[in-house]
Amino acid sequence: MRASRSRVAESLAGPIERAGSVDPVLGPVQAAVRRALPEDSVAKEILSGSWIGHPVHPLLTDVVVGSWLSAWTLDLIGSDGHERAADGLIAVGLVAAAPTALTGLSDWAELRAGARRVGGLHALGNIGATALHLSSWLLRRHGRRSAGRAASTLGIALAGGSAWLGGHLSFAQGVGVDQTVFEDPPTSWTPLIDARKLKQGRPVRRSARGTAVLLLRHEREIHALIDRCSHRGCSLSEGTFDGTAITCPCHGSQFGVDGRLLRGPATNPQPRLETRVRGGRVEVRAAP
Repeated sequence: MRASRSRVAESLAGPIERAGSVDPVLGPVQAAVRRALPEDSVAKEILSGSWIGHPVHPLLTDVVVGSWLSAWTLDLIGSDGHERAADGLIAVGLVAAAPTALTGLSDWAELRAGARRVGGLHALGNIGATALHLSSWLLRRHGRRSAGRAASTLGIALAGGSAWLGGHLSFAQGVGVDQTVFEDPPTSWTPLIDARKLKQGRPVRRSARGTAVLLLRHEREIHALIDRCSHRGCSLSEGTFDGTAITCPCHGSQFGVDGRLLRGPATNPQPRLETRVRGGRVEVRAAP
């Protein structure tokens, strides 16, 4: 079963991921979104979901698709008593579509290569589904219920295909998930570096039995974090430390030396490791 699912994903999403011909269109659009939503802006942090510890976009898509699917189900039942409820549900989905699109654009602005192409088609499909449901609502308002039902049927079909692409982005390409969740740092003390080589305020990357670790001497303590940024997996040790925050070099997320999330677009803190110095060597192990 796993093999057949892999072939399905490859046959459907693979050509989209490799469609480099769309990059000249997607590039300027992505640049415009970045200018409108700078990485260090409050709007970017709100749209990313740093304040709730979870990306906002998936939550809002449930409202949109759930409302439209419920309306389509009521249309399928066909009772006159359900007409007003179906119309209201379509309106709810249309209202929720605006913030859903904004959060999606904010997340899409950070993607590259194949993920950016899949995300672009995902967005285009959602625009089409929204346009069809808006047409459906207007047709219903003017008494053309059969045409309105037909438009919403096409809309929910398009939304379903777009939702599949969104799922592919999350579950096959890891967009929006905590990039550190599968890291497996050693549970026993593991030596990494001569303590004298750690300079004050300068992050250093080392490997602890296959797990990339950021080491940082700050004031009188040595701190250790998983080096893979929880947001998109970039190396935090290649970023900067200003005495308060470690800033990711890719998208500007900031973390305290204890791993606390200080600023998004990341939504999860950075896992920390315990440290000690034995025989002049810095040792680390997984924190309890």
